[in-house]
Amino acid sequence: MAVHRLLYHERSYLMIIDCHGHYTTTPPQIEAYRNEQRAILTKDQNHTFAKGHVIISDDEIRDSIVNNQLKVQQDRGTDVTIFSPRASWMGHDLGNASTSQAWTGICNDLIRRVCDLFPKNFVPVCQLPQSPKTSLDASITELTRCVEEMGFIGCNLNPDPSGGFWRDPRLGDRYWYPFYEKMIELGVPAMIHVSGACQHSLDTTSSYYLGADTTAFTQLLFSDVFVDFPDLKLIIPHGGGAVPYHWGRFRGIAQDRGLGDLDERVLGNIYFDTCVYHQRGIDLLLDVIPTKNILFASEMIGAVRGIDPRTGHHYDDTKRYIDGNKALDTTAKQAIFEGNARRVFSRLRL
Repeated sequence: MAVHRLLYHERSYLMIIDCHGHYTTTPPQIEAYRNEQRAILTKDQNHTFAKGHVIISDDEIRDSIVNNQLKVQQDRGTDVTIFSPRASWMGHDLGNASTSQAWTGICNDLIRRVCDLFPKNFVPVCQLPQSPKTSLDASITELTRCVEEMGFIGCNLNPDPSGGFWRDPRLGDRYWYPFYEKMIELGVPAMIHVSGACQHSLDTTSSYYLGADTTAFTQLLFSDVFVDFPDLKLIIPHGGGAVPYHWGRFRGIAQDRGLGDLDERVLGNIYFDTCVYHQRGIDLLLDVIPTKNILFASEMIGAVRGIDPRTGHHYDDTKRYIDGNKALDTTAKQAIFEGNARRVFSRLRL
């Protein structure tokens, strides 16, 4: 704890906000609830689920957080994590619409409890009850409940509820417009985040996540979404997938298609996080993408949990990479660590 206080004192002019954290250490009752849904679905795919209840004590929640996410926060000198249900477990492909509605309600209620128990360390973002080839009405209802009744500040929006088969409309399709309208009405952003891969050629936290990030960016680039919704705020995680590395390709394609300047077309609405797990990757992101469009994030405790033998530090200790970048001045670091998150998550109150 003394180390954390020293780190905070040394950079006391700012707060470090991690915009991308998932509850990956839930008590076992959560997985048991999901497994019960699966068992019911093996007998009846059309079963209509009700949310019901999962009995978890406050002490069980504390135990799942204190030696995990909270310890990592303190060890690394960060302050607040914007916290949502485990992305790979959203599982929008499973069952029917009622399956997702019940599961999502349980997950979001638990996130609210975590944030109530640790109000200085975690701020809630919700999962949505999406289901392949269904209306977004339930997602609009759940977003409204989470924001207006429970104080959530954003959501995770899955562009591919089918888990890798991409059967739903592209993000530029008017299918999504009612949800975008509700986001703007409520004043919340969305992180574009897929769930677990079901398609045999994809692997969830590597090819699927990074490919989906790139796909989502491309769908938005080739659409009129930001013309129709100039105030929409969308975060593409994992450093934007392949997007920053191929910024020149996207600039050229936009130019060839008569879409104008890429920066002007997307950078008023799209933001990228720093879930990139090596120094040279972060350096490239910071060199290509304007500082105003980058939000600090680590995704801890998440997809990559090991220690890099080349550095002796955890791969997902992304604060070290921001600190280690030689081009950023104090003002730019403050924007990435705090200012940009406050601007994008306008409901954030700390």
